[in-house]
Amino acid sequence: MNFSKRIYDKELLDRDDIPFTDILQNMKELNTINHWLGGHDITVRGLKKILELTNHHSSTLQIAEIGSGGGDNLRVLQSYCTKHAITATFTGIDINAHCIASAKLKDPASLIHYIHSDYRDVVFDDKPDVIFSSLFCHHFNESELVSIFQWMYANSKIGFFINDLHRHPLAYYSIYGLTKLFSKSYLVKNDAPLSVRRGFSKKELADMLELSGVSNYEVSWQWAFRFLVIALHHTKSTD
Repeated sequence: MNFSKRIYDKELLDRDDIPFTDILQNMKELNTINHWLGGHDITVRGLKKILELTNHHSSTLQIAEIGSGGGDNLRVLQSYCTKHAITATFTGIDINAHCIASAKLKDPASLIHYIHSDYRDVVFDDKPDVIFSSLFCHHFNESELVSIFQWMYANSKIGFFINDLHRHPLAYYSIYGLTKLFSKSYLVKNDAPLSVRRGFSKKELADMLELSGVSNYEVSWQWAFRFLVIALHHTKSTD
C-alpha cells in the first residue's frame, strides 16, 4: 500500500443517506477515539498555543468550529475555558443535519450555538476570534483546502488552528486493527483507516498554507499521528 500520496476515496460519512442512529454510534466512537488517542488534548493545545502567542486579553473569546460533528471538540474547549476562568462563546458549524442534531441531543442545555450550513455560506455579524477544525480537512482535496484556509483566515480576528491526520502506515494499520476489534460502527470501521490515507504530510500542509497566502503559521507533529496547524494574523497582540 502506497502512503506517499493522498487518496481521494469518499468516506461513508460524506454521504447524505446515513441513518441517524448510525450517525449517533459513529459520533460516540469518534469521541472515544479522540479521548484515548489524544485528539482532544491536541485541540486544547491548539487554543492554548494561540492564546499564548497572541497574549489575547479581550473580555470574551469567540470560538467557532467548522465541521463540528457531534460537538465533542467544542464541549472539550468549553470545559477548558470554564476551568481556567476564560469567558468564551462557542459556535459549531456543520453541513450535516444529523451531526447538528447529534450535538444538540448530547447536551440540550448547552450554551454552544450550532449552525446547520455549509461553512462557506456563513456570514458572521461579528467575526470569531478563533476558528478551528478537527478531523475535517482530510475530507477535501488540495484546491478545496486552499479555499478553506483562506476562509478561516479571512473570517477570524486572531487566527485559526487545525487538528488533523498524519498519513503514515503505522497509523493506518493501528487504527485498522483497533476498529476491527472494538468498533460496533460500520462507519468507523470503514472511515477511520480510510481517513488516515486521506491525511497529510507536513510538507503538503505547508505548501497549501503558502498557496492560500497565509504566511504566519507553524505545523507541528503531535501524538498520535496528528498535525497541529497554527495560523495567526499577528503575534503578541495586546488588545
